[in-house]
Amino acid sequence: MHKLSHSIADRWIPHSHGPVYSISPVGQSARIVAGVPGGDPIPFTRLVSYMEPPYSLLYVLHTPRGEGAVGRYLSPPVSLEQFQVFMNRFGGYLSADARFDLWAHSAAEQATVVWDRHNQLFAYGPLDKFSSQLNALGFTDGDASISFSHQHHYRQEFDADAMALLEHFAWLHSPLRPEDEQ
Repeated sequence: MHKLSHSIADRWIPHSHGPVYSISPVGQSARIVAGVPGGDPIPFTRLVSYMEPPYSLLYVLHTPRGEGAVGRYLSPPVSLEQFQVFMNRFGGYLSADARFDLWAHSAAEQATVVWDRHNQLFAYGPLDKFSSQLNALGFTDGDASISFSHQHHYRQEFDADAMALLEHFAWLHSPLRPEDEQ
């Protein structure tokens, strides 16, 4: 299953990024923009696992299917082991459904990794470390932008997982910000 499709000759087909990334300027800083081939949770898990814990996870639910309210869900501090358990449990859902964006932040390193609804990763902070991990996963320099007609998938078969995810931590709920909305 896939969370993103693109149109070719009036047919919607699954979209998968190649294993590519680039470093681009953002204000006075820079960030990595990477594609997530096939929605594979491994690149996100790997980058987060190489940040210094504890992590704050931010689950941005912009298109619910009845599992909870639209909004931002902030986790309590999460250890590396808790993060890995979370990803093992919910990796299938996270890779195949587009109702959310998922952020992980390390306050100790001032580092953030975002996996968005377009199967893109955005990494801020120790870019050399992140680049090294992506290179080790076989990523190369390239463009992972989404500049084509596409559609997102919000799958009924993942409704139970979406509900279980909202019960997994004692999340702190807040409203969406304008930049979160589709």
